[in-house]
Amino acid sequence: MSQQYDFVALGDIVVDAFIELDKDQADVSVDLDTGRKTLEMSFGNKLPYKDVTVVNAVGNSPNASISAYRLGLRSALVTNLGHNRNGRDCLDQLRSEGVDTDYVKVHEGKETNYHYVLRYGPERTILINHETYPYLLPDFGVAPKFMYFSSIGENGVDFHHDVADFIRDNETKLAFQPGTFQIRLGYEKIKDLYEQTEIFFCNKEEAQSILKTEEQSIPVLLREFKKLGPNIPVITDGPNGAFALDGEEIWFMPMHPDPAPPVDRTGAGDSFSSTFTAAIIRGEDVKTALSWGPINSMSVVQHIGAQKGLVTKDQLDEYLKVAPPEYKLQQVE
Repeated sequence: MSQQYDFVALGDIVVDAFIELDKDQADVSVDLDTGRKTLEMSFGNKLPYKDVTVVNAVGNSPNASISAYRLGLRSALVTNLGHNRNGRDCLDQLRSEGVDTDYVKVHEGKETNYHYVLRYGPERTILINHETYPYLLPDFGVAPKFMYFSSIGENGVDFHHDVADFIRDNETKLAFQPGTFQIRLGYEKIKDLYEQTEIFFCNKEEAQSILKTEEQSIPVLLREFKKLGPNIPVITDGPNGAFALDGEEIWFMPMHPDPAPPVDRTGAGDSFSSTFTAAIIRGEDVKTALSWGPINSMSVVQHIGAQKGLVTKDQLDEYLKVAPPEYKLQQVE
């Protein structure tokens, strides 16, 4: 009989090449009206860079699968790779991290997704190029306890309906953290997926985009998502902390103080969402899950890439024991 996985992540996998820009050769400007930032570099020149770090097997869902395993869950990943060296490196990385790769499909004649991350201090701009893969759910044998669904390519609209059907027909629960394409899709085209979602994650700006609103109140946004189907909507607001709707109560958790200035913010959202989900799978309540998530985010941003700083359950427990007084759960409504 097939084993039951606690956590199965679905979504694209990539290799990230982190290029640290020379601040003498690049600059960031801010639009005073919109707050939008623009990265500026000279065009047509040869520009020196500081350093490059290549990180294999990353992406929202791979990051989450590794996070779940480090927190003590049986974890697997459903994704697609090209039959090349980058694909082999990604498989090796997943296996070294304890993630089951039985559902990783390797495609002849396809490339493995490879992104360039331009680092300017702790912030980054990512140059992306997604290979077109067929998206199919495998035969799990035994349905997993939880699926964690995140970023896939633009040709994957039908896959959302397949996932929604699977959740409806099985006892599996779904955590949904939409990626860039899924946010652009909005709600109507994949409303069946929203209706089957147990836990939903996004940040404030993404919430406004999905709901097509300029509403600033996060409690209002949470309740709007609840109407769409998710049982536990969660919205993060960067340095302003995270909010979750638990039944009729809204809870807030501030960000965990950084022990040092952040090195790289890549993966902060993935680590929060996967840790929150892992807490729920382990039988914790929403309030406890909300206190777990920011700790992993704090740890991840102290390193380059989205995985190196992911904590184990023992490390998480230690952070909770010595948490500063200001790291305290608050009821908003």
